This record gives sequence, C-alpha cells and structure tokens, in this order.
Amino acid sequence: MIQNRNLNEIQKELNSGKLLLVDAVKYYLDKISSQKHLNVFISVFENDALTRAEEIQKKINSGTAGKLAGLVISVKDVITIKDKLHTCGSKILSNYTSVYNATVIERLISEDAIIIGKVNCDEFAMGSSNENSYFGAVLNPVDNSRVPGGSSGGSAVSVAADMCMVSLGSETGGSIRQPASFCGITGLKATYGRISRFGLTAFASSFDSIGIFGKNDYDIAAVLEVISGEDEYDSTSAKEKVPEFTVETGNNIKPGEIIFGYAKEYFEDGLNEEIKNGILKKIEFLKNKGFEVKEISLPHSKYVIQTYYILTSAEASSNLARYDGVRFGFKSENHSNLEEMYVNTRSEGFGAEVKRRIMLGTYVLSSGYYDAYYKKGQKMRRKITEDFENAFKEVDYIISPTTPTTAFKLGEKNDDPLAMYLNDIYTASVNLAAIPAISVPAGNDSNGLPFGIQIMGKKFDEAGLLKVSKLFI
Repeated sequence: MIQNRNLNEIQKELNSGKLLLVDAVKYYLDKISSQKHLNVFISVFENDALTRAEEIQKKINSGTAGKLAGLVISVKDVITIKDKLHTCGSKILSNYTSVYNATVIERLISEDAIIIGKVNCDEFAMGSSNENSYFGAVLNPVDNSRVPGGSSGGSAVSVAADMCMVSLGSETGGSIRQPASFCGITGLKATYGRISRFGLTAFASSFDSIGIFGKNDYDIAAVLEVISGEDEYDSTSAKEKVPEFTVETGNNIKPGEIIFGYAKEYFEDGLNEEIKNGILKKIEFLKNKGFEVKEISLPHSKYVIQTYYILTSAEASSNLARYDGVRFGFKSENHSNLEEMYVNTRSEGFGAEVKRRIMLGTYVLSSGYYDAYYKKGQKMRRKITEDFENAFKEVDYIISPTTPTTAFKLGEKNDDPLAMYLNDIYTASVNLAAIPAISVPAGNDSNGLPFGIQIMGKKFDEAGLLKVSKLFI
C-alpha cells in the first residue's frame, strides 16, 4: 500500500523488494483513470511512465538509482517537457509540442523521478480558480461543485486526489499557496531565483517562480534539493548554495530558537471568521508551546493587489507579444492581410482573462500613463519589500492566513474580476518581495472545506520554512 507514504518510506519498500516500482506507477495511473471527472490531466504519459519504472527498477536492484527513484510526479502544463504537448491551458498553444526540457525537468529525470503527465491550469497561469483553461475547469476533490484554486489547480488536485506523490506548479502571486489551501495540502513557493525558470513559460518574469505541492515536508524537501540551484540558462537563478533540505528538515525547532510574528493588517475586514479564528488558535498553540509570537505591521499591505496587477499585467503584455500566429501555435484562418492575421489570431487564441490583462498591461505601459501607473507601481513594490525587510529585523517567520475564504463555488466570481483578484490579497506580497513562503493545512470550516496557514520567511530560508511547517501539522 503506497497511499500517504513519503518517498523515504517508498524507497525502503522498493529496496527491500516489498514493492515494485511498476506497481506503484500503475496505482497512480488507476487513480488518474478513475477520477477523470476532475479534469486534472491534459496529457498522461502512461507508456513512458511504465517504461521508466522498469528501467529505474533495474537501477534500484543494482544499487545505482538516483535520489528521487520511486517518486511519481505531475507537472503543470506551463513547464516544458521535450516532445510533449505544451499548451499553457490556452487555445493558442493547443497544438504545440515542446522542443526542449525545462531545467527542472532535466534535474528530475537525472535523479530518476517518474513524470506521469502534465496537468491543467488557468490559461498562461492567469487566474485564481482554474476556470480560465481552454480545456475546462478543474474540480475540487473535496467538493466537486467548488474550484480548486488557481492557477496551479491541476497540480494541487493531482496531489490531493492521490494521482501522484508530488507536483510541480508555478506561481506569480499565490498560484501554489492558494490552491494548496483550497485542497488541503502543502504548497511551497521558494525564493525568487532559488529554482531555475528556464523552460517555464513566462507570465510576469520578475515574479514567476516554480513551486512544489506535496502531502508531507520530506517529499517537498527531496524535490527542492534536486531542482534548486544556479542554472547557466537562467540569468536570474541564484548562486546561493543549495542545502541538504532532507537532512535539515529532519531537525525540529525548539522554543527560544526563533520568534514568530503576525501582521495585524492580515486579520482585518474581508477575512472569513472561521479562518481567522482557526489561525488565531494556531498562534495560541505556538504561545502555549513556549514560542514567542509578536504582532508586527506591514503598513503597505493595502496597496498589494493594485501594485501586483499593474506590474504583472505590464510584464504579461510584453511576454505574450510573441504569440502572433507566425512562428508557432494556433493561427487564425480568418484574415486577408498580415495585420488581420495578428489581430484575429490573438482574438481567437486568447481567452477573456488573458486578453483583459494584456490590455491592462499595454495601457499602463503606454505613453502618458507609464509614470502614473507602472513607475508608481515599481516604487510601491520597493515599499512593500522594505516592509518585509523591517519586519524580519524583529521576527524570523511571519504567520498569516493563506486565503480570505475557503474554496468558492464554480462560476461564483467569474463576472467580478476584482472579487477574484482579492483571493491573492495575502499571497501576492510575497511575490512582490521575492521571499519564500509555504501554506500548510490549518483546519476545515463548518462545511468541511480545508483552509491553510501561510508562513513567510527570509530569502533562501526554505529549510527553515519546512521545519517550522511541521509545528502546524
């Protein structure tokens, strides 16, 4: 039985001969097949996964297997895998096959992880509900009438519904942590630059990060250890030394070693009362355990959403200019000249949310509005970053809700983009400041819907976040 086992436990059974890797892969393939109604996978690599399992089993038997042998992982369909469909959840790339592997994929394969398929997501990672995909909405496995969160909803559900052990997602303003909260699992957003973005299709390049979903800290630590580190193909990747996360997270944090903080601005109007009370109970739990917890302030929090959507939309406008029907992907047949081909390809190929953000981004970058919006947004980003820098002079970790509500109904917020954007109110500040954060399960509301607690840390302290997260589970 492999359900709810971490990689370390699975590897022990593989090494002892109690479990065959092919049987483990078949277990997950059966789970994928029996839960097709959740609309999680865009591509399932059944034959490849089974073939890889046989190859890696031979390595296990000979004692030459890699660090991740036994790990079955899914990948959000914004991360390239050579010779596999790469759609980004969009019509405009619905027939595009990638010609290269992302760096994270190369590193996973080199350590014998098995990639079982690519999962659904909001189009070009733009969304908070996973309802913006050309391939249809992903359903929350806890309650199929509700959203799983976005944009990495497919990744979150693939783990929560036991279709794989771990999933790679991406996030620009909370797309790892928010669906993790909605689906009752753990989601880690690493420091910007910790994980190479080479092969991650760009939404907003100065915000985008690849992140990890899992059910336990060991699996997340094992994957993080392999995919982190400098990459010659990504000039924004950090030269920071990669710790042995699986070793470091095995150590427990004791009272007196660290100080927790919580920002008063994150517990004001707009936060669901059940979530608020649940997070406050966790804070009291820490105090009762002997940990110091103090109130702090992040005074520019009220500007986070405005700043985030101005800056990311501007970057999206630039990044998505390449999808024009000329070089690759979908091309409209309805045109009589070059300009019509551009306009009709983009009009027919992009969904409503992507077009909304491209237009907003083009507007804020346009002559006469650049200083009023984009430049001012960059100044506010600096202020928000300084808030965290000042806070981390007083505390080691900051606690907050992950989301203002639990998972909402499918279609509930489709006609109100602002209400949808407010789902990022507690998460987007982390991306603006380029710091790491993790969401871990914190409880369920009166409807049985899960919600998470978010822990934010100093740059490159992912090991500390994983250790601290164990206090809440």
